[in-house]
Amino acid sequence: MTRPFTQVDVFASELGYGNPVAVVHDAEGLDDEALQRFAAWTNLSETTFLLPPTTPGADYRVRIFTTARELPFAGHPTLGSARAWLQAGGAPADPDVVVQECGAGLVRVRRDGERLAFAAPPLLRGGPVDPEDLAEITVALRVPPDAVVDAQWGDNGPGWVMVLLDSAERVLALEPDGRAMARFPDIGVAGPHPAGGEVAYEVRAFWGAAPSEDPVTGSLNAALGGWLIGSGRAPRAYVAAQGTALGRRGRVHVESDGRDVWVGGGTVVGVTGTVALG
Repeated sequence: MTRPFTQVDVFASELGYGNPVAVVHDAEGLDDEALQRFAAWTNLSETTFLLPPTTPGADYRVRIFTTARELPFAGHPTLGSARAWLQAGGAPADPDVVVQECGAGLVRVRRDGERLAFAAPPLLRGGPVDPEDLAEITVALRVPPDAVVDAQWGDNGPGWVMVLLDSAERVLALEPDGRAMARFPDIGVAGPHPAGGEVAYEVRAFWGAAPSEDPVTGSLNAALGGWLIGSGRAPRAYVAAQGTALGRRGRVHVESDGRDVWVGGGTVVGVTGTVALG
């Protein structure tokens, strides 16, 4: 049968400069094997499947798959799924806030002017990184120890280790050692830009022995925002750049309202149509 399909570029204001996510609408009746097979076929970092909600208060339910596994939460798929659902005529119970049900629970997505923004879910794991692990991560990133300002766990679905370096320039110059990276989960790196510019931080996200790099990463920026703002290193609201090293122009708007950290950005619908699935 055919099902509606949307592909959305997230954290960009122009198609081709953010991080794309594939969205399959009306995904009832598909089993886990079919969902995983299709996600592998799209060959995007994530593919999502929209379903009727099962929890009171949710507007829809989403399942999020990488090419190899299901995730309880991910950032750019959350914003892309919300944009696709709204574009297809979805009407939230609250006109200003879409409530998404996912493996991490209920996630609120608000309309933030021309952008969408999600409230970061709570961390599954936080706290400092063991010094021995940090030493190995430093070697894997090929940076001198004195370039590392601090590091924290920030697991909100994907299992991020977050590393703060001394400058955006240092972040952009990274060429990680894949063999040394292989034993760690996803590694997110941030470094400050000079004050007064368009963006406050440069961010990059790496995983695997290749290693692979994600263009723009909502879950990482959510965890980073909670850490950097909470520790006083970042202001209450700032903009991060990501994807620069890959030729993208991702812009992630991070803001704390004192209770939640909101992570937002542009969402551009690039493809609409149907897919023969199931």
